Amino acid sequence: MFSRTGVRNISAGTTGGVVVPTEVASSRLLFDKTYVNGEWVSAKNGAIFEVTNPANNKVIGSVPDMNAEDTENAVQVAYKTFYTWRETTAKERCNILRKWFNLIIENQHVLGMILTAENGKPLAEGIGEVGYAASFVEWFSEEGRRVYGDILQSPAKSKKLMTFKQPVGVAGLITPWNFPSAMLTRKACPAIAAGCTVVVKPAEDTPYSALALCQLAEEAGLPKGVLNVVTCSRQNAAEVGRVLCESPFVAKISFTGSTTTGKLLLRQAASTVKRVSMELGGNAPFIVFDSADVDQAVTGTMVSKFRCSGQTCVCANRIFVQESVHDAYVKRLTEVMESQLKVGNGFDEGITQGPLINAKAVEKVHAMVTDARNLGATVVMGGNPHALGGTFYEPTLLTGINKDMKVSQEEIFGPVAAIYKFKTEEEVISVANSSKSGLAGYFYSRDIAQIWRVAEKLEVGMVGVNEDGMVSP
Repeated sequence: MFSRTGVRNISAGTTGGVVVPTEVASSRLLFDKTYVNGEWVSAKNGAIFEVTNPANNKVIGSVPDMNAEDTENAVQVAYKTFYTWRETTAKERCNILRKWFNLIIENQHVLGMILTAENGKPLAEGIGEVGYAASFVEWFSEEGRRVYGDILQSPAKSKKLMTFKQPVGVAGLITPWNFPSAMLTRKACPAIAAGCTVVVKPAEDTPYSALALCQLAEEAGLPKGVLNVVTCSRQNAAEVGRVLCESPFVAKISFTGSTTTGKLLLRQAASTVKRVSMELGGNAPFIVFDSADVDQAVTGTMVSKFRCSGQTCVCANRIFVQESVHDAYVKRLTEVMESQLKVGNGFDEGITQGPLINAKAVEKVHAMVTDARNLGATVVMGGNPHALGGTFYEPTLLTGINKDMKVSQEEIFGPVAAIYKFKTEEEVISVANSSKSGLAGYFYSRDIAQIWRVAEKLEVGMVGVNEDGMVSP
């Protein structure tokens, strides 16, 4: 039997005023403690912070507000554990990951509910993300067995050259709120499979998904100290991140989040010359050429733009439509948005658009829409905070966008489709590549020569050709 220390029982409400459904409130996977060295623990000073449901701003519960001292303790636990974990075989590690995968799938529905409660995305998306998270566990449970070295040709007859791949040590992982389950498994599983130990700092908005996954990892047989989680409020986030980046006992940092924060972490990690992986902000171009299937492009726009209410790093941020198909595309997109997008609490039936994560997100999105309107954009639909109030925002369609507007220069991170009209391929490539961000890009075309040209010229890390989704946040 697993320990139930730290399990929190929360009163459930009714639909509309619900904080969490009864199935979640009574779940063995909802915790009010954090997970370090295989134990459910509080912050040393007893501090806590509240986590709210963004759909109604009601408090779900509280978790430990850990500080620099708590983080240093978690790092030391991971560092000591590393020297035993690294001695396990790839087979042993991968068997545990496979059991973890099976447990996640068995508990997919309740994990999805926990995710929807703290993140706000529609339940179908929450459950889908848990499946996505599980796929990383499954993948690395198989790939961990295939970590090979190499034999190289030596320039000297008396010498043999061989390379070996070995675990680097403790990995500090900082995960975002928009994919709280998937980004944890995506970062933690390759490290664990390789023989590393990890310390995870989940986003302050969404700690419960991370803690639930820890319980299932324990049940799968993951030894104490391999997976550790440090929960903290926004106020303590800077000092916790600094410890992870500057500690000489942490060998690797992985971060998904804003470019501004990423730059700060890079500077901090430089002090100990750490290995660093960063997935930062996006400003993805989404291009519709006149050779495209307009209906297919509209379908792609709906998925790429409005998944998670537009709050993903690879969202279509700047939508460029060639002038000969512009009006037809806008007309069709308007019809589909009006018929398919339903805003509300993610637990309610038929909802496709949940709330934004917090009030600051609403303020930012509305300021960008207002700026575009003031500079001449046309609001085809939406354009305001939703009548539901709180952190809901109307699905919005803007046309007449230009490069001087904030929606062109910054990541929107909201349900706003901003449409630009362009004339030539050369013109749109130039504008698409003018952004400082280059995470992802999309375009729709049925001209095979154009497909090859544009795919190679877009200066982004991932290119979707007649494709609406990327396997990334």
